[in-house]
Amino acid sequence: MDKLDKTVNQDLVSRLKLAATVYDKHQILAKDEDWMYDFNSAHPTESFKPGSVKNANAATFPAMVGHGMTIAQLNLGPCAMLPAHYHPRATNMVIAITGNTTTWMVNENGVRTVSTTLTPGKMTIFPLGSIHSMQNNGCDDAYLISALNSEDTGTMNIAGGLWSIRDDMIRAAFGNPTMDVQATGKNIPGVGTGSVYGSDECMKRCGMSKGKA
Repeated sequence: MDKLDKTVNQDLVSRLKLAATVYDKHQILAKDEDWMYDFNSAHPTESFKPGSVKNANAATFPAMVGHGMTIAQLNLGPCAMLPAHYHPRATNMVIAITGNTTTWMVNENGVRTVSTTLTPGKMTIFPLGSIHSMQNNGCDDAYLISALNSEDTGTMNIAGGLWSIRDDMIRAAFGNPTMDVQATGKNIPGVGTGSVYGSDECMKRCGMSKGKA
């Protein structure tokens, strides 16, 4: 399943963007249900195998238009991870509701990697443009909430993005002129539901195998 958010009602979003006043927006969003977003039925419907990211943003929830925010529900099954990625248009704050999740963040060249452990009630921040990743360390589901200061955050998975450029440029980046680029990158996961299975250590500890719960 493709995790890229599709605009659910382009005409409605366009009308909201053209509305001159808040009053006008309320005439467009005239029903109570226009102001409610249901994560339970949101895309992707697969939640914890291995995991999923469900975004309430301008594309999926038109009432967000003009408010400069996205709220995401992060559902990480046992050993699930969000691959290294960055958001080109948003700073990201993540708070744990359940589970034990380790995060990693690199803000720019020359700085150290910041790692945090998020247990219920703990939060971390990923500044705009920073590379970050996270993994559920446990054998039970982990549930987190993410808040981002853009209604159109954008997401770029690092490995997938790198492997979309020319092979010779990838070899140069790795300093290996004989690198078999296609063989090395053939198993890079697609965008999918936003989450993939994580480390072999965690999978073995939880009695799991890749692709199986």
